[in-house]
Amino acid sequence: MADDTEFMPAKNASEDGEFVRDATYINDRVVADLPAGSDPVGEKIGEMRWPVEAGRYRLMAARACPWASRSIIVRRLMGLEGAISMGLAGPTHDVNSWVFDLDPDGKDPVTGMHRLQEAYFNRIPDYPRGITVPALVDLPTGSVVTNAYQKLNLDLLTEWSAFHRDGAPDLYPDEHRDEIDELDSWIYPTVNNGVYRSGFAAEQGAYEQAYDELWASLDRLEERLTTRRYLAGDTITVADIRLFTTLVRFDAVYHGHFKANRNKITEMPALWGYLRDLFQTPGFGDTCDFPQIKEHYYNVHRDVNPTGIVPKGPDLAGLLSPHHREELGGRPFGAGTAPGPIEDPSERVPEGHGAG
Repeated sequence: MADDTEFMPAKNASEDGEFVRDATYINDRVVADLPAGSDPVGEKIGEMRWPVEAGRYRLMAARACPWASRSIIVRRLMGLEGAISMGLAGPTHDVNSWVFDLDPDGKDPVTGMHRLQEAYFNRIPDYPRGITVPALVDLPTGSVVTNAYQKLNLDLLTEWSAFHRDGAPDLYPDEHRDEIDELDSWIYPTVNNGVYRSGFAAEQGAYEQAYDELWASLDRLEERLTTRRYLAGDTITVADIRLFTTLVRFDAVYHGHFKANRNKITEMPALWGYLRDLFQTPGFGDTCDFPQIKEHYYNVHRDVNPTGIVPKGPDLAGLLSPHHREELGGRPFGAGTAPGPIEDPSERVPEGHGAG
């Protein structure tokens, strides 16, 4: 067993009532320069390298989770369905683990696992940190390879190129990488994680600071997107995927549940048009399951919503209304093409669970 001494119990610590996300992940990488079928290289969990190999791994995700939704979108846009299978956990979970309760007999049909926790324990017995999605699982051993979603997505874009579909877009183009990274440096802490800092704050001052930073950044994004179709360059990049998964949950969850209620995204013309544009792009809206999203937040976060009541609204049909963002120019997939229809019935969002 590799050294796992760094994996001490999670502490989502709060200082002065501020929510601090536990960001310690299993940072192993899956890389193309190792022979398929080889064992992982490295002595320490979190620093090991695994070979790119079609059929070897399973992406464990949940449509409810914005971090997992990023990986679901990336996998679909790059056409990796045939190389990496996907297991979907249900929207609710207890303190122990995400659960595969959407599948027959409550077990993932490929691994036979009831709880994702089993894959973590197979890698690190009594794993003491949070059982998070997305997680890439090695099927021969049934163990987690990585749950570091940012590096996982980067590897899907750069290391798995041999298995990308024809027409796969360049979501992390060389000429915009510095700009994408700079955008993430402030969008992540103030928007993606900012809604959580607002919703889970334990003191008024911490809440108000998170709230103010959130809205300062959303105003900054509103201004930026008034004159440009996408965040970086004239095509969709990972920067847009990262922002989309927060924006699409905003009016349905974060506005009320997390007290991020200055106004709704529907009341911000540029962001609302941008969100509709992305939602209507193949690979984005067709991966969103709103009943699961709302069930997760309102039912699991009983410290925020003690009754567990899930609101019926809001009406999300407006996501399908015309956006006219094409007038700003740009090409969604650049020199590439849109992905085709979702072929696997088990990966389609159930009818009535989208915006229509």
